[in-house]
Amino acid sequence: MKVTVEYLGYIKQTLNITQPDSIELNPEASARDLLALLAEKYGEPFRKDVYDPKEADLKPYHIIAVNGLMVNLLGGLDTKLKDGDRVAVMPVVTGG
Repeated sequence: MKVTVEYLGYIKQTLNITQPDSIELNPEASARDLLALLAEKYGEPFRKDVYDPKEADLKPYHIIAVNGLMVNLLGGLDTKLKDGDRVAVMPVVTGG
């Protein structure tokens, strides 16, 4: 299956990405599987700032959304992905 990954905020600059990624995954892949693949693809900058497969969750102040819904409202990082899903990887924005 294929999903589209968009990177928002400083993540886009850190990884030097100008366009969304089109990523091929196994049919039963979860959000966690996608993040592990992205950690392999983008290496240390991604593992340091967003997600390290050795840890149970995203780095603090980072979230991912699948088709506009935050994964914490779905099945967390174990959320199963489907062909054509759009995944956004972003820092949490706070304000006052």
